Amino acid sequence: MTNKAAMIFLPGLMCDQTVWRAQLAAFAGPYECTVADYGNLDSLPAMAAAVLADAPDEFLLVAHSMGGRVALEMFRLAAERIKGLALLDTGYQARDPGEAGVREREGRMALLALARARGMRAMGEKWLSGMVHPDRRDDSPMIEAILDMIERKTPEIFAAQAHALLARPEAGPLLPLIRCPTLILCGREDAWSPPARHEEMARLIPGASLVLVDHCGHMSPLERPDKVNGALHAWRNTVA
Repeated sequence: MTNKAAMIFLPGLMCDQTVWRAQLAAFAGPYECTVADYGNLDSLPAMAAAVLADAPDEFLLVAHSMGGRVALEMFRLAAERIKGLALLDTGYQARDPGEAGVREREGRMALLALARARGMRAMGEKWLSGMVHPDRRDDSPMIEAILDMIERKTPEIFAAQAHALLARPEAGPLLPLIRCPTLILCGREDAWSPPARHEEMARLIPGASLVLVDHCGHMSPLERPDKVNGALHAWRNTVA
């Protein structure tokens, strides 16, 4: 493989190429870049298999939030094809079997009910409050771009992706097996996928690099694109 290998960008829940717009602007010139679309698929393994079916023989993965979990399922299916892995604002554990897991399901179902009753934008406005750094909630261009992105989806797609996340497989045993250059990154103020989780992932993946982005919430590719791009460039340069 050469350093010209393709880059596949995996978006998170209800996201599309909008979340990667700054990264595509930075990398799509020198490299072949694609953004995955999960369609109506309702499981992470099915999403992973679909992305792999359209992927080249070798590639680098850049994954955000739910996309990070898809990336780990791709590693489970075809580790030898993944030559570099960047996991942003994500996680690896299955849903908690106890009360925390019940609360997560109730929260996701409440958002789905809101989407069905009042539309995707209304759901997005509710969901987004905890997704970005508090200081960025008045950043109208960014917020409107995120809400427009969510509004392009449907309640049916939201239901499918929510089901996928609620049924997410445990991926912890995979982490020590990852041998490709790996970047672990998250916003220091990410309340949904906190830094401690990423610090643990970085400890479990041999040789992984950890980057915590200051003054940044869960939507790091949009909130702090320059910092994210800098970390991705440094990671990309470690790929043989």
